[in-house]
Amino acid sequence: MGRQGDTAATNTFFMRGQDTPAMNILVVLAHPSPESFNHAIASTVLEQLGKDGHAVNFHDLCAEGFDPLLPAQEIPKGATLDENLSLHCRQLAEADGIVIIHPNWWGQPPAVLKGWVDRVVRPGVAYQFVEGDGGEGVPEGLLKARAALVFNTSNTPMDREREAFGDPLEAIWKSCIFDLCGVRTFHRRMFNVIVTSTREQRSEWLMEAREMVRECFPPDGSIGP
Repeated sequence: MGRQGDTAATNTFFMRGQDTPAMNILVVLAHPSPESFNHAIASTVLEQLGKDGHAVNFHDLCAEGFDPLLPAQEIPKGATLDENLSLHCRQLAEADGIVIIHPNWWGQPPAVLKGWVDRVVRPGVAYQFVEGDGGEGVPEGLLKARAALVFNTSNTPMDREREAFGDPLEAIWKSCIFDLCGVRTFHRRMFNVIVTSTREQRSEWLMEAREMVRECFPPDGSIGP
């Protein structure tokens, strides 16, 4: 499987023939090495989405040099955003589906992806508070995406991940981010242990990732509740 990420982050449009694309999918990758298994996953995801006729906006955050630092003036709802950040926000708001790909680093996403969440998954784009709520309540989700799919890699066996750490990435992406922002259909797969995996194992994992993409974002655009 070829590697994706040796060029700057791209916003790529895939279409099957001249048909109208089935869905608009945002794909976000966060890993600094183009030779990583994360990049192989991203290549597989993009290939399958293209085959199934979806429109795809793809960001390789590390290759793009995305700035993860949230400046104070950017925090308020309605703040003036630069052109690049406005593009990220618009693509997130318009996405019918979202795919996130990143390694498990200390039970968290890499800093560049955490910064992307801080700056892009913002009030007025991904969520809002009801009238009269000063920010202490539970916000309303604004994302139109009907499904989200997260792929992670780890060098910790899954049993230890759950028993010793409680699988924090599940809580971060499912409960703290996507459910809060209105995305009710959520799927996630952790591939481990990467450091001892064989070429054959990785090929099987990539096939599994391909099947999950097709099931989560079918060619006809139909997603269950």
